[in-house]
Amino acid sequence: QVQLVESGGGSVQAGGSLRLSCAASESLFSIIRMGWYRQAPGKQRELVATITSVGSTNYADSVRGRSTISIDNAKDTVYLQMNMLKPEDTAVYYCLAVAGLNAFWGQGTQVTVSS
Repeated sequence: QVQLVESGGGSVQAGGSLRLSCAASESLFSIIRMGWYRQAPGKQRELVATITSVGSTNYADSVRGRSTISIDNAKDTVYLQMNMLKPEDTAVYYCLAVAGLNAFWGQGTQVTVSS
């Protein structure tokens, strides 16, 4: 069972930046893919960005060019750097880890962007 703890959310004005962190309870060695998803009120959870164990990344069109996902294996932590934030980025952001056939979610961190 992999436990994930997100942090770094908060309230910012449009155009600002945030860096979200997701710390895993065990080594990322067994994890084949990690990612960030978000869910806005009244909407379905959607992909933000993913990164594989070999460093391949994938971004939603809505954040591509404004966001960077990265992994620090020494700290068992995945990051999401978000720049030029927009009000439509407001959501709860969830961390995902995929290990084998299992998927684990964090509890989420709120990001609020005001105009």
